Amino acid sequence: MRYPSIPSAQLLIQYCKAAEISQIVISPGSRNAPLIIGFTEDPYFDCYSIVDERCAAFVATGMAQQLKHPVVVLCTSGSALLNFYPAVAEAYYSNHPLIIISADRPPYKIDIGDGQTIRQDHVFDRHIGYSANLRQDITHATATIKKLDPAMIPQDGSPGDIQATIMEFNGQEINRALSTAINTCVPVHINIPFEEPLYNTLDFSDIGTSIKIDKQLGDNTLGDIETFAAQWNTAKRKMILVGVLPPNEIESKWLEILASDPSVLIFTETTSNLHNANILPSIDSIIAPIEKLAGKDELFRELQPDMLLTFGGLVVSKKIKAFLRQYKPAVHWHVHENRAFNTFFGLSHHFKVGLNTFLERFIPGTKHVASTYRDHWIGKRDHYVKRRQEYLQTIPFSDMWVFDKIVRSLPKGAMVQLANSSTVRYAQLFDMDPSLTVFCNRGTSGIDGSTSTAVGASWHNETPTVLITGDLSFFYDSNGLWNQYLRSDFRIILINNGGGGIFRILPGKEDSENFKTFFETAHQLNAEPICSLYNIGYELATDEAEVLQALNHFYDTSDRPKLLEIKTPSEINDKILLAYFDFIS
Repeated sequence: MRYPSIPSAQLLIQYCKAAEISQIVISPGSRNAPLIIGFTEDPYFDCYSIVDERCAAFVATGMAQQLKHPVVVLCTSGSALLNFYPAVAEAYYSNHPLIIISADRPPYKIDIGDGQTIRQDHVFDRHIGYSANLRQDITHATATIKKLDPAMIPQDGSPGDIQATIMEFNGQEINRALSTAINTCVPVHINIPFEEPLYNTLDFSDIGTSIKIDKQLGDNTLGDIETFAAQWNTAKRKMILVGVLPPNEIESKWLEILASDPSVLIFTETTSNLHNANILPSIDSIIAPIEKLAGKDELFRELQPDMLLTFGGLVVSKKIKAFLRQYKPAVHWHVHENRAFNTFFGLSHHFKVGLNTFLERFIPGTKHVASTYRDHWIGKRDHYVKRRQEYLQTIPFSDMWVFDKIVRSLPKGAMVQLANSSTVRYAQLFDMDPSLTVFCNRGTSGIDGSTSTAVGASWHNETPTVLITGDLSFFYDSNGLWNQYLRSDFRIILINNGGGGIFRILPGKEDSENFKTFFETAHQLNAEPICSLYNIGYELATDEAEVLQALNHFYDTSDRPKLLEIKTPSEINDKILLAYFDFIS
């Protein structure tokens, strides 16, 4: 086994090994050669080559999403690093532990006009858990250092002592970074400068230090939880709102107890991965019809909770945010180990513990309260479900018609990855089979990395993956398919309505060339050439019969991944969606 000859590169690799971080996504380059050699030569690490840095970081995000453990994404110096930023922001707000490692030029070559040199230190500081900026070794390329920056090796100092100090500092910084990622599930950045030569290797590691990662036990203290339970027991209208939540995050017995309380109304979303007969999984189908009624204020006050309990990640529905900001509960609690967003501008308390830890301590002290709150709104839910089925029988071929058929067709047990914008919003209107697991990048809610994230996630999921995406999201991130690791059971359903259809349902829409060009971004692109480029099976459907026929065999076993492109008419999709809420009201 070969080792890089640069001590700091060896040190960083050994720390990753000590932290049991084995998944390494590498974007090629030269300055990062010492680390590429070190990771790829060691059989402990599983290394993936992704050329496009933006895609590479989202691929790593998808891997971390599934593993719930840090994943390294590595790049060379210069502008390469900046392409990681969209995924860094997504990981930060979604609590995915990315380890961003960037090779850098020596500090004396920054801002002197040298190629591929930018100020890489602290570049992600606004969206990062920790920035570790390592020091350059002086026992490597010593002659060059003495020539270009002699102050790094003072004549009255011992090179051995200076190097020992550098190694101690670098070890502490790497430890802090990796520990932060492990303990708080946020991205961290490690920037490491290298001087040439970059490709020299050793047959042995000359780093003899013992390495131990600081892993903190979670704070499971809840204080006087009985007082909170007693307060909960006094309210007759309690709402639980669940955002993004990984599958099996809640023990079923706790969900059953909460859902069986007639004073508790539980709102979930497709990305909540929760299923129970007494929950309401389509929030907008409850709120949107009320907005259209003359007595909406009275109805909203009937829905207004006395207490609100939230957990999970960010919420898709804009309507529930607007509702709870205007009709605020007297009390709002949030449960999360690390952070609590004051989304509704009325946060009362943050339980900074794991969800099951909270429920295990909290629920035994609660009791069911007589109330009509839950059953009244479940009745509304049952009404809209019935009306939805009636509505779907009346509409022509469109995005909404297609979504209904897609959701019905999904194979049991599959992992579903949703792109953002229209895709994730349409998905909220339909009931997913409980066997499905559903994910979406809701940290920043951008369209830019949906495909790459789904690809990375698929590598660490035992069942087939189905990515449902819109056209702009797909074409924007098509480089996410540029790798040699696509699984043959990876499926993409591309709903191509010729532009950003979501803008047609937003205020300010105009039927003008400016709107079509700069908001909707109308286009005539199709995915067939991309599928040909990446050896992906391709099928096109343009009407109801073709969609039904394609879905009938789309998930069959194949020797390569497949994409189904469904072209829908852009002119009517917004009208059909908006009319749906009128119909069910």
